[in-house]
Amino acid sequence: MSSNSIDVRNVRRYPQLAVRLSLILLLVGSIAWIPVPATARPVPDSFADVIETILPAVVDIVTTQKVAGRQQGAPSFEFPPGSPFRDFFEEFNRRRREGAPRQATSLGSGFIIHSSGLVVTNNHVVEGAESIIVRMYTGVRHEAKIVGRDEKTDLALLKIEAGSSLPSVEWADSDKVRVGDWAIAIGNPMGLGGTVTVGIISARQRDINSGPYDDYFQTDASINRGNSGGPLFNVDGKVIGINTAIFSQSGGSIGIGFAVASSLARNVIEQLQKYGSTRRGWLGVQIQAVTEEIGESLGLAKAEGALVGGVLKDSPAAAAGIKTGDVILWFDGKLVTDQGRLPRMVAETDVGKNVLVKVWRDGKEVGLSVNLGELEKVDQASLQSLRGSDDDVGARESIDELGMSMAGLTKELAERFELKDDTEGVVITNVEEKSDAARKGLRPGDVIVEVNQTKVTSPQEVEAKVKEALKLGRRSVLLQVRRGDDLNFVALRIKTS
Repeated sequence: MSSNSIDVRNVRRYPQLAVRLSLILLLVGSIAWIPVPATARPVPDSFADVIETILPAVVDIVTTQKVAGRQQGAPSFEFPPGSPFRDFFEEFNRRRREGAPRQATSLGSGFIIHSSGLVVTNNHVVEGAESIIVRMYTGVRHEAKIVGRDEKTDLALLKIEAGSSLPSVEWADSDKVRVGDWAIAIGNPMGLGGTVTVGIISARQRDINSGPYDDYFQTDASINRGNSGGPLFNVDGKVIGINTAIFSQSGGSIGIGFAVASSLARNVIEQLQKYGSTRRGWLGVQIQAVTEEIGESLGLAKAEGALVGGVLKDSPAAAAGIKTGDVILWFDGKLVTDQGRLPRMVAETDVGKNVLVKVWRDGKEVGLSVNLGELEKVDQASLQSLRGSDDDVGARESIDELGMSMAGLTKELAERFELKDDTEGVVITNVEEKSDAARKGLRPGDVIVEVNQTKVTSPQEVEAKVKEALKLGRRSVLLQVRRGDDLNFVALRIKTS
């Protein structure tokens, strides 16, 4: 009998012992099954106290701009020859037909972050405006000037001269905000200034494809047209986000709103205040996500980091020795959990700073020191210029393990697939239907540049790398593929039967 079993005979002989054993077993069962309650802040009876302190710092933004376009619905005037009104109304009709510019008014929201009159709002609220009026909670109006704008994060900083100290609010650390925390939105929806709505943070780090540095909170606090640029507060009355967009099929709130996280916004606003524009760090790499298959083919224990698909000429990355095929795992002491985090991490790092970048290369971590450049000074045309190479030739061959036929580069193939003169690698000439290569979108004319981070110039070299992967027990190989000017990595499953 094991030490953990109960002798039933003893229980029968000693009924009091049976009762005690039952109580003990019930108690142990209770400990095992009753969950420990999570610590939670009490639900406030009211938000009135905190709102009373922050409401005066929230403002309405009223902009006017000229809109070209033909005016509809205006009457046409015709007068007989010699009429004194003829010339006047002919000019009137001409201007109406040609669509003379007219003024349009737009409404948005904002908030004061410094008592001197610095106002934060969205870039799309003030973009193209001829005049900007900031309307205080008290109804007092001030003309505003743009200090700086940033299209990439849709943020703008304004300045008003009030002649006195103004009420202001503080930034919160949005990195500490959790899903389920209270969220208070204040703004000017539909022109109804000073409107307060309350909800929770529904999700973090949303990417809504609005720019390269998307980092949005999703909230169910009601946000409508006119709320753009207004603040999203926590229960302490500090700004955790800037209300920017809504998801809606009707134009009204359905409980899905998005706010730029304050940790991202604060850095941008401070740069706009200091320089009048942004000064973002620049690394100079083209990256893509590390999938499970790519991670497995590279020998990574976990699919994380950013895979370098290309290195720009004369970039900080090139100078530091970062190579195509490296996986950036750490940047300036911070873990790169996924591809989408790296651009923001780089952009928020000071220009000219020396940072340690750890990459995964040839099955091990390699540390590199990078001196960051300034993104705004980079010639945008050069961002499309990745390292080029020379031509090479080889023989045609079918590689069943990958479900493709390929050949070394020849003049005939280069002309057939319209390849550039500086192209190097192995040309895919056929892709089997229902193969993994077909599912991954590979097609004839694509050029395999590398296999498992080793350059290849012939089908025989590709086949050798496939056999090498099989010997190492790997189920896939990592191809670097060129299509036009684009370089991408594709992990392909190896057929073993």
